[in-house]
Amino acid sequence: MSVSNPTLITFVIYIAAMVLIGFMAYRSTNNLSDYILGGRSLGSVVTALSAGASDMSGWLLMGLPGAIYMSGLSESWIAIGLIVGAYLNWLFVAGRLRVQTEHNGDALTLPDYFSSRFEDKSGLLRIISAIVILVFFTIYCASGIVAGARLFESTFGMSYETALWAGAAATIAYTFVGGLLAVSWTDTVQATLMIFALLLTPIIVLLATGGIDTTFLAIEAQDPSNFNMLKNTTFIGIISLMGWGLGYFGQPHILARFMAADSVKSIANARRISMTWMILCLGGTVAVGFFGIAYFSANPDLAAPVSENHERVFIELAKILFNPWVAGVLLSAILAAVMSTLSCQLLVCSSALTEDFYKTFLRKTASQVELVWVGRAMVLLVALIAIALAANPDNRVLGLVSYAWAGFGAAFGPVVLISVIWKDMTRDGALAGILVGAITVIVWKHFELLGLYEIIPGFIFASLAIYFVSKMGEPTRGMLQRFAAAEADFRLNK
Repeated sequence: MSVSNPTLITFVIYIAAMVLIGFMAYRSTNNLSDYILGGRSLGSVVTALSAGASDMSGWLLMGLPGAIYMSGLSESWIAIGLIVGAYLNWLFVAGRLRVQTEHNGDALTLPDYFSSRFEDKSGLLRIISAIVILVFFTIYCASGIVAGARLFESTFGMSYETALWAGAAATIAYTFVGGLLAVSWTDTVQATLMIFALLLTPIIVLLATGGIDTTFLAIEAQDPSNFNMLKNTTFIGIISLMGWGLGYFGQPHILARFMAADSVKSIANARRISMTWMILCLGGTVAVGFFGIAYFSANPDLAAPVSENHERVFIELAKILFNPWVAGVLLSAILAAVMSTLSCQLLVCSSALTEDFYKTFLRKTASQVELVWVGRAMVLLVALIAIALAANPDNRVLGLVSYAWAGFGAAFGPVVLISVIWKDMTRDGALAGILVGAITVIVWKHFELLGLYEIIPGFIFASLAIYFVSKMGEPTRGMLQRFAAAEADFRLNK
């Protein structure tokens, strides 16, 4: 195994710090609410940066810079869509979901919230939503483990099998021990590391290529259409890329951060911090890929690894332009992006299994200590299944990851959004929304209809299903009273 000592030492220190934070959080974890939602104690800074870091996976430092490097600014529409979607999610959902979950049985998970909000005595809503979470997130976890393995494999020359376990072990450790507090505290550190890497790297690339004017001339000389936002795009293509923003309304790992905020008063400040962080990170990501075009066209002898795999553009720039110690810190940012998303996905799966299956159907009288340890066991179980799925990176199941975001966005997005703003929504409407959204995504993806990203028809049809099915019935008096009380609480304290 070929090892660059400064990079290895940096990685070891970083991973050790994350695990140490996990053990610190362990001391503050006394019950299931502490483990799943951090005891609803997250301040605005931690809420903001944790929501951002849990959203941005390895694609932020690998996938998106690579796409910009290959195709120019026309690939940046997805960043615009994500910024708009995230802002609207903070504006319309975050504060209201925080108070609605508290007023509806102090719900700890999305299935728990749906069940209480719509007085679902049958348990059907809880079961279906928990199954959707487990299926999509286990696959998501597998993709995160693959991304971590690829980073260790390319950085340290490990075999894929060794890298698989090395990349997953630290994340599993601190999530297992510390729960949401550990995940949120580590996310805050990881978000800081990510923004440092994405602001510093494009500045150094600019200096290495001779400044803005020289860089832009080099990019134009390579291909003038790199500056064209409409290059190789269609109206449907742009709408599809912008449509990624709709996914935010239904992502359980992001919504969990809203539910864990210490109060609705923290949300407005958290929104400002999170959106600033997100805009700077996505801007830095686009700049890394775009300026990389100029750097590697001026240094073709160094371009072989990037030509072979364009997603390595950030990795190669970090290794070439920085001192090995600084490069180790920058490469740790990729690990941070992978670990922050993987950890919260593991935790959401664990909470679904513990709160929505074990406690609800198997052990209603289970003690809080028992539930916390069951939650930890479920983290381990889901992680092992995800590692098994990731063992063969070419396994066809990983192809499902491309529309897991759409699956969550369409199945849960309309239900969450409408449930916090429309008092007349009913249980049958919620059930119809989840089923219609999920089924539309699967069918639309299978037939690749119109070339349109499946989240858009899924979101639209699910919203229509919620409205029309809800109109066929009416909410109970208790549902209306809880909604009114939560809305009044939100307006008083926002």
